[in-house]
Amino acid sequence: MAGGQRRRRAGGRVLLPALLLGLCWRAAAERLRYTIPEELGRGSLVGPLARDLGLSPADLPARKLRLSTDKQYFTVNGENGNLYVSERVDREEMCGEAASCSVSFEALVQNPLNVFLVEVAIQDVNDNAPHFLRDSFLLEINEFTSPGARFALGKAQDADVGSNSLQGYELEANGYFAVEVKESPDGSKFAELVLRRALDREREPSLRLVLTALDGGDPPRSGTAQLCINVTDANDNAPVFTQDRYRASLREDASPGSTVLNVSASDADAGTYARITYGFGETPAEVLQKFVLDAESGTITLQEALDFEDTRGYTLLVEARDGGGLVAHCEVDVEVLDVNDNAPEVTLTSVSTPVREDAPAGTVVALVKVQDRDSGENGELSCELSGDAPLSLVKSSGGSYKVVTSSALDREQAAEHRVTVVARDRGRPSLSSSTALVLEVSDVNDNAPVFEEAAYSAYVAENNAAGAPVLRVLARDADAGVNGRVSYWLAGGSADAAAYVSVEARSGALYAQRSFDYEQCREFAVVVRAQDGGEPARSSTATVRVFVLDRNDNAPRVLWPAPEERVPGAVPVLEPFEVVPRSAEAGYLVAKVVAVDADAGRNAWLSYELVQAAEPALFRVGLHSGEVRTARAVSERDAAKQRLVAVVKDHGQPALSATATLHVVLAESLQEALPELSERAAGAESAAELQIRKSRIIQINLDDGAEK
Repeated sequence: MAGGQRRRRAGGRVLLPALLLGLCWRAAAERLRYTIPEELGRGSLVGPLARDLGLSPADLPARKLRLSTDKQYFTVNGENGNLYVSERVDREEMCGEAASCSVSFEALVQNPLNVFLVEVAIQDVNDNAPHFLRDSFLLEINEFTSPGARFALGKAQDADVGSNSLQGYELEANGYFAVEVKESPDGSKFAELVLRRALDREREPSLRLVLTALDGGDPPRSGTAQLCINVTDANDNAPVFTQDRYRASLREDASPGSTVLNVSASDADAGTYARITYGFGETPAEVLQKFVLDAESGTITLQEALDFEDTRGYTLLVEARDGGGLVAHCEVDVEVLDVNDNAPEVTLTSVSTPVREDAPAGTVVALVKVQDRDSGENGELSCELSGDAPLSLVKSSGGSYKVVTSSALDREQAAEHRVTVVARDRGRPSLSSSTALVLEVSDVNDNAPVFEEAAYSAYVAENNAAGAPVLRVLARDADAGVNGRVSYWLAGGSADAAAYVSVEARSGALYAQRSFDYEQCREFAVVVRAQDGGEPARSSTATVRVFVLDRNDNAPRVLWPAPEERVPGAVPVLEPFEVVPRSAEAGYLVAKVVAVDADAGRNAWLSYELVQAAEPALFRVGLHSGEVRTARAVSERDAAKQRLVAVVKDHGQPALSATATLHVVLAESLQEALPELSERAAGAESAAELQIRKSRIIQINLDDGAEK
């Protein structure tokens, strides 16, 4: 780990334990490195990835450890978090001739989302033997060639690297030739055949020798080729190139048919021996597909498109052969120049959606990987977010970025955020790519229900039916789902208000619990609480005032004169009466009908009307006062006993009424009225009682007159 290296034994199907030791260390807070040999079997252990990330087996189900890579060479076990080989790992196939080889990928964990760069270095094993591009070489060497002359044999190929790569050559024992190893500036080794003793065509016209190429593995591997050497007559001078090594550069977008360069060689001989033809020496087939060499002019031409991302350079072995069979060699190095022909690649490796709206700023919501196959400035990338959203990019390891929240989220303002991740290289012209990122915001219960009105008023006419609707209150909650589901109930109010109304929990509708009576209760108030279904729940209240409207359900009640109450079989009782002197003038106050109505407003406005009288023109009653007065002067012709019936009406719709009966005696004095009264209730009351009753009636009339 940090500060050192930790060696771990790779598991699985192990044949050579000494070769299967893995190394891992934490190079940074988010970087792990392991080392394994190539060609490990599937299921072989690479390292304890989860433990090195600080995760216990119990954490794995929640953290969802997984790998993000283009080609899955490795897999992680979901139960123990160990990293295993899932596919054959061939270093030569993956990295070619590169001195070092590694596979980098990202390990992703959730809850919270994070990314770690994992690098697995692939160690070379000696699984490839050197080999020559052809099985035999044909050389024609003049018998007069001086000892010390050298002949290039080209180089063998070995896909391994380091000590396992090609190290040297050996030649079958003979009396004429030896082989020497030469090293090119690029580090490759080629064989040169050196003549040690003069040839004699007459004694030995040809030789067959075995050339062996050896690598440095343990044990070493080898490959062989047959040297067929024909000894020819004298051709004193071999061709000579103007340069031992040529160099050329081509843009990768060069079109087939473009000229690479011209090689040139000369020969000091004359005639046929001075005629030079050009050709490629020992050159891999894939290189010969790219280039063609004109045998007469030495012009090298491109015949197939180049790709810098595939191969950055080529080395061509060119030979010049004269008419006598002598050959000279040179090397041509062709450098492929990068062109900005690859747009950046943008990949969303992980998206944590939806994200809670109460997630703190800096929460990782997505991981983005950008890469460009070009090199240099053409491969240098910048990445940005396009779109109006509270998100930002944070550079992570390698070519990875974290998309994090830059400020608080609010689902009620925006339930989702759409941004575009744009990657742009620094080439000229610059190329760019983009991908859309859609982030959904999940709701939390951060809003209480809000009533449409803080206070409601309802008007209900009395005598309503129980269960009649009173009012519907409505509260809205900006949250979603269960957090925005509102229910209602009564939470207080006037005394006994709950006995009058109830509220439906889902709709907020208030219903009457019983029939209202304006005369008993004219108004009351209830408090309705609206609560959402969140956890914890949020609520608010509103006050509903219910006003009971009066109906005309009470008839007027006559207080004076008192209504007649007759009990069957009882002794008749003298009814109240009024005495009006015969000398009374018009306007004389006879009596006052007193009535009340329990209703209110127009339903309690009373009017009076005289509906029955022996002498209709003698008396009148005040429409609003109820005062009974003489309409004209009393005359001797008027009957001594008068019975008046007055109707008391209210102003309701329909109007209700009551009647009052008034008995009047026309006499100058009580004594004069007694004979008339005796006829109505003989022996019922004494004169003194009549006098007392009359005095009370007169007193009531005087009091009413004083009030007027």
